[in-house]
Amino acid sequence: MAEPISKTWTIRSTVEDAAPVLADVLEIIQQHGYKREAVFAVRLALDEALVNAVKHGNQNDASKSVHIQFDIDDQQIVLQVEDEGPGFHPADLPDPTAEENLSRPNGRGVMLMRAYMTDVAFNDKGNRVILTKRADCERPHSG
Repeated sequence: MAEPISKTWTIRSTVEDAAPVLADVLEIIQQHGYKREAVFAVRLALDEALVNAVKHGNQNDASKSVHIQFDIDDQQIVLQVEDEGPGFHPADLPDPTAEENLSRPNGRGVMLMRAYMTDVAFNDKGNRVILTKRADCERPHSG
């Protein structure tokens, strides 16, 4: 059993500053023994969350920050990504699979997060997403 790890980062609101955080998180997940499928799911969901925070939340304003909290243990991975923007209401996102929205980019990131993570939640303001990936059936059996 690997030791639980908690890490936090505060980065400038740029996609370039987000890349090392993503790489660090993925390395830790692999070191914890999570399977390739879980690593892929976290990579996709965290990348979407970071891009959304930079582009939509902070409006590509590099003077603003993105705050990331990462917790991992043998049972689950929890990531929180918070921007300094005004927030939004996830229920107001258009259904990206509806015929009239197929050519619109809005809503796909949240849909992908929900498809690949065990749980996706937002704070009341809508400027923080909490992504959870449970280890159930996601880790190789040991011993």
